[in-house]
Amino acid sequence: MNNRDSIIVKTSIIGIIANIFLASVKAIIGLATKSIAIVLDALNNFSDASSSLITIVGTKLAKKEPDREHPYGYGRIEYLTEIVISLIILYAGFNAFARSIGNILKPTTPEYNLTSLIIVAIGVVVKLLLGGYVKKVGETVKSDSLINSGEDARFDAIISASTLVSAIIFIKFGLSLEAYLGVLISIFIIKSGIEMIRGAISRVLGENASFELIRNIKKTISSFDDVSGAYDLALNNYGPDRYTGSVHIEIPEDYTAAQLDVLTRKITDKVLEEYDIALTGVSVYAVNNKDKKISEIRNAVYNAARSVEYVLQVHGFYLDEDKKEIRFDAVVSFDAGSRNEVRENIIKEIKKIYPEYDAHIQLDIDFSSKKTN
Repeated sequence: MNNRDSIIVKTSIIGIIANIFLASVKAIIGLATKSIAIVLDALNNFSDASSSLITIVGTKLAKKEPDREHPYGYGRIEYLTEIVISLIILYAGFNAFARSIGNILKPTTPEYNLTSLIIVAIGVVVKLLLGGYVKKVGETVKSDSLINSGEDARFDAIISASTLVSAIIFIKFGLSLEAYLGVLISIFIIKSGIEMIRGAISRVLGENASFELIRNIKKTISSFDDVSGAYDLALNNYGPDRYTGSVHIEIPEDYTAAQLDVLTRKITDKVLEEYDIALTGVSVYAVNNKDKKISEIRNAVYNAARSVEYVLQVHGFYLDEDKKEIRFDAVVSFDAGSRNEVRENIIKEIKKIYPEYDAHIQLDIDFSSKKTN
């Protein structure tokens, strides 16, 4: 087990122990005082313990070695555990809502005492500390399951604090608000559960890597001699910080196969060393930098293409004088209504300045989160 996994398991075990202890104490207090709010709080703590257990199981399964059926490993299991934890939170929210509505329709009179209130207050402090600790560890090791568990612990602290306030109001004024408070709290829990599950599903579907990571990798690749640019960096995620990827590079058109082999191996080794990302493919754009006329045409074509709405970037220019063809790639924004219309508009702009050439344009996906020209 690597260091990240051992930290996740250790943190989850701490969460299990703390939540089972709090749940047991609160269940006893809730039943003794006939407080539906405290009983619901206890059930919520039990659900938190279950979430921590699921996190441990998910972390263990995610470390399974790649096999024939899953050659990229099992890292995405961690995202599935996020969904399960989110569903547990949703269940706790709907259960709390149903019980609170039931208590509004058939109210019971709670019997609070000082000891019970002190224990609930201690529970608030414990859950706040536990939630902050678990979330911080989750952010450090980039575990969304821990981050969600930490957020859930903070929700529990809010629930407990609200229960404490309603108990004080009941003791001081004889007004029982805990059932109504339970409805509000349950709605808050349900909303949070929905947001968590949406985030987990988004990660299962596959989210884009951060702009900073993409920018840094491109910068590293472009630092190699003879590489005039790195483009179309596509990173495929197979779990937290588990990426494979591919990239296009611009190199001189007279590069030999032997030179290209050495260069691409150096690039893949460097990216693996610095970012722990395996580049499974390095494709090539041939660039003619020696012919002044071609350079002028390239600059004019690039300016014309960039003048078209939704075009974020152009690269990979090549001119075939014998066939009278211009070839390049254009990165198009996701905001474009029709990508084919963008292509036609680019061709029109190029025809205005070079009617004798045919333009062949490959439209690329905007893998970067910011506009880059």
